[in-house]
Amino acid sequence: MSFPEHRPRRLRRTPAIRRLARETHLVPSQLVLPLFVREGISEQVPIGAMPGVVQHSLDSLRRTVAEAAAARIGGVMLFGVPEKRDAVGSGADDPNGILNVATEAVVSEIGDALVVQTDLCLDEFTDHGHCGVLQADGAVDNDATLERYTAMGLAQARAGSAMLGLSGMMDGQVAAVRQALDAEGFTDTLLLAYSAKYAGAFYGPFREAVDSQLKGDRRSYQLDPGNGREGVREALLDVEEGADVVMVKPALPYLDVLADVRTAVDVPVWAYQVSGEYAMVEAAAAHGWIDRRGAVLESLLGIRRAGADAILTYWALEAAHWLRADL
Repeated sequence: MSFPEHRPRRLRRTPAIRRLARETHLVPSQLVLPLFVREGISEQVPIGAMPGVVQHSLDSLRRTVAEAAAARIGGVMLFGVPEKRDAVGSGADDPNGILNVATEAVVSEIGDALVVQTDLCLDEFTDHGHCGVLQADGAVDNDATLERYTAMGLAQARAGSAMLGLSGMMDGQVAAVRQALDAEGFTDTLLLAYSAKYAGAFYGPFREAVDSQLKGDRRSYQLDPGNGREGVREALLDVEEGADVVMVKPALPYLDVLADVRTAVDVPVWAYQVSGEYAMVEAAAAHGWIDRRGAVLESLLGIRRAGADAILTYWALEAAHWLRADL
């Protein structure tokens, strides 16, 4: 009888050996929790398409960020849901707008215990749901939108945001916001560039979460799902313009892009596990078709293995508790 020359199974034999031999690790500090705060409510509102996720009131937002700080996750990303919208998203840079008020409240609650991050995009604040200012023909005006982004960025920095998440996919957005921040003395404010953000089918539940008014689609400014090299190019351009961190979004359908971006740039690379990814796992688990905890942790580990230094995920708090319990 011929016996195997190589026996790699030796490294899998016991839980202790598997832990010691593990190549990729997941810890709470690598997780960022996205949070939605809605203007004009006194109690949190469940989001039907995202079981377990809510639109927060200011009070429930404070409680949640305090819990997040206690769990020692990496940070929170805030999204505002305003009562009123207009064509240019005026509420985005209004100091009394919901996102800026919420940012001040969060910073007051937890200080530097977490990295407080804010979504810098107009889509939640416009009555047409697009990420920028529209021209007469309905197309997004890139350069007019940059002016709105710089105003929004300054408002968020003044409110205390430590990191601005530039998610609008406008050409030159990183350079424009960086220049505006530096000119006003906000040289320490970090920029997270959503560099490779794809126009795909996984954002549906998010649009319920922010009460999106979108008509049409965003294919003229977000990336085509068939283009991998273009995602790398966008990341390189954003680093050149001054991005401190670059992002790939969604995560699981674009792990190849994530790996390529990780190889191409020398700044941290993050990934956003988006609402559709969350909803699919929750729906399958609710039917008893998959092991929920196992699927959640495996999906996060897969994103880390592909190259993400940190992950935005709606499971951040729950996953952090699981990870600590497993120590």
